[in-house]
Amino acid sequence: MSDQSQPAISCHQVWQVFGAAAKSALTDALARTGGDADAAADRLRQAGLIPAVQEASFQVAEGELFVIMGLSGSGKSTLVRCISKLLDPTGGEIRIHGENIVTASAQRLIELRRNKLGMVFQHFGLFPHMTVAENVAYPLRVQGMARAARRAKAQTVIDLVGLSGREHNYPRELSGGQRQRVGIARSLVTDCQVWFLDEPFSALDPLIRRQLQDEFLQIRAKLNTTIVFITHDINEALKLADRIAIMRDGKIVQIGTPTDIVLNPVDDYVREFAKDVAKGRHARVASVMRGIDQGLHERGADDPGLCCDMTLDAALAKCMELYEPVPVWDAAGNCVGTVHPADLAAALQVDEA
Repeated sequence: MSDQSQPAISCHQVWQVFGAAAKSALTDALARTGGDADAAADRLRQAGLIPAVQEASFQVAEGELFVIMGLSGSGKSTLVRCISKLLDPTGGEIRIHGENIVTASAQRLIELRRNKLGMVFQHFGLFPHMTVAENVAYPLRVQGMARAARRAKAQTVIDLVGLSGREHNYPRELSGGQRQRVGIARSLVTDCQVWFLDEPFSALDPLIRRQLQDEFLQIRAKLNTTIVFITHDINEALKLADRIAIMRDGKIVQIGTPTDIVLNPVDDYVREFAKDVAKGRHARVASVMRGIDQGLHERGADDPGLCCDMTLDAALAKCMELYEPVPVWDAAGNCVGTVHPADLAAALQVDEA
């Protein structure tokens, strides 16, 4: 059991530098610049090295779905490979459930990947000579689980990802979406506590991709798993994430909820990502809510029943004929604030170029 009081993942000043003698070069660059990350990165570039991840610091809560996104070359996939220790970070500290995996032995990393960490990547990586059931059960076979037990466990996960009836098919007999489901099932079969997914749907056509996103959310609802999900697609990030980290040139430039990213971008780079997003589908009433109006803390006949986690689109549809502030309620039925219909409409206005 993990300690619920500590984050599932904690990254502190993580660097990934590619090039000769990267670790000593990073130490020297930081020392010469007084710890200034931007200046240190410039010195590294001048020396012919590539600072792919620069001083990344963040935490992921237990059970959170944390999305890291950015353009190609922004460092997002490199960062997730550092967190999962597929790459040795050049500097910084990475803890998973309090354990510093940067200093973990090779044997300990094997144990973590067998029992705690699950990974899914863009390329399915299935064994072509194994059936669906055999592919899914393979991690349990590596663990030494008896054949009957691993078959039963694999079947449970196959059912979870919607592949019942395909157990005896080979990968060549499956569609791209079905093969990705096999990869997802294989990563889940060991009851992983932390799940890394690096652009798992990006190779699929848009219709299948949206379907798998919906199914992924259904699977996630049944699990108590911490998830780090990599994507370059802002709509995918907004649909899936509890929080989003946006990267540019190796640096994290903003971390926030989908509403934060859509309504409060920190710079033009983030604003460019979100400019074509339908804000009303993602921003919530809580983002435009005002304080409690003492005259509106009780439900009346004209109360449209707004909730703080309702989207702006849904809220505006409920009170579009009202011209006065209306109360907003939480899940327990408590009045938590008020909102004016005009604020809902204003929040949906497209940003001026």
